[in-house]
Amino acid sequence: MDQKQFVLAINQICEEKGISKEVAIDVVEAALAAAYKKEYCEKGQIIKVNFDEVSGDIKVFQVKIVAEEIDDEENGEDNIEDIKEAKKVKIKKDSKNSKKEEFENKEDLVKKKFNPERNLTIEEAKEFKKKPEIDDEIEIALPSKSDFGRIAAQTAKQVMIQKIREAEKAAIFDEFKDKEGEVVNGTVQRVEGRNVFVDIGKAVGILYPAEQISGEQYEVGRRLKIYIVKVEKESRDASLVLSRTNPEIIGKLFELEVPEIFSKTVEIKSVAREAGSRAKVAVYSNENGIDPVGSCVGQRGTRIQTIINELGGEKIDIIEWNENVGTYIQHALSPAKISHIDIDEDKKIATAYADEDQLSLAIGKQGQNVRLAAKLTGWKIDVVENKKEENSDDEKKSEEKNEDEEVKENKE
Repeated sequence: MDQKQFVLAINQICEEKGISKEVAIDVVEAALAAAYKKEYCEKGQIIKVNFDEVSGDIKVFQVKIVAEEIDDEENGEDNIEDIKEAKKVKIKKDSKNSKKEEFENKEDLVKKKFNPERNLTIEEAKEFKKKPEIDDEIEIALPSKSDFGRIAAQTAKQVMIQKIREAEKAAIFDEFKDKEGEVVNGTVQRVEGRNVFVDIGKAVGILYPAEQISGEQYEVGRRLKIYIVKVEKESRDASLVLSRTNPEIIGKLFELEVPEIFSKTVEIKSVAREAGSRAKVAVYSNENGIDPVGSCVGQRGTRIQTIINELGGEKIDIIEWNENVGTYIQHALSPAKISHIDIDEDKKIATAYADEDQLSLAIGKQGQNVRLAAKLTGWKIDVVENKKEENSDDEKKSEEKNEDEEVKENKE
């Protein structure tokens, strides 16, 4: 491959992998340095390669660090003992933190030993730099080579693959780190076991079983809206963790479908959800004359129906938020009609009284309605049958009977 083709190959890698040209050149330089070192250098040498993307020229350098030379006759035995001690501590380093710290200190001490392959004395460094100082890096030019052996080429290939993967992860992280908590469009790419991999453009995220809606089918090629839970820079399987069950996805879907919510005229105060079954959303209008519930439902239910369809038919109750706790809880228990609420502020417990025909509706199937209402409001809610009204009716009938008996006695 000539130099021009090599540069074109780098450009192609940038387009396919979504990485910058600077990163791609760094990858190429690292790969060439690894190959050069494998084929032509001694163990312990630090090799650096500079690649000119315009001309395609390659320059190779050996990097040495200026250090103080240790007198082997005076300190050689100490250094040997330091190395032995460091190895001993390395075996025990995981047992206690103190041992680990001791190992790190010993390693630092060993690293300070002068290595001719890595270090230059100040006198030697003066050949390359006028006023060298300790820890200065000196680059010594080496002859360029183009004929690498099979093992060196394989080393370069492995380094390039690893570096490209790292660059891809970094590019994904940079692009999506600000999109945590957002809803994006995705396409199911593949299913491995119970994990679903979703293509969301320049990246593929993973939908773990816990983040999947129960009973929802994820066929390859299916398009869906998905919530980005978090973006992980260090991850073996996927850099993006996605969700279809997170309650926040409902709020984001309403932002997309309801202009009043997007413009902050109507505000979502709270969301409670049992994914795949039912959800409750509390909304509030910041402007007089705007019906928050009607805005979310839309004309003939068009707005909310779009969201329900997106979530696979999940039922959604829209209720109006109220600063009065009793009123808010009554709304939260809809569609049941609640006679009255008793509030215990200290224990944050509310007792809701419902007529006999409304009792099962207030509790809901397997307690779902009252459970969601409790999640929505943040209060513990007990639903009981309204006995007070029945007692008052009995008292009225008793009083009326007594009055009739008194009138009858008076007539006699």
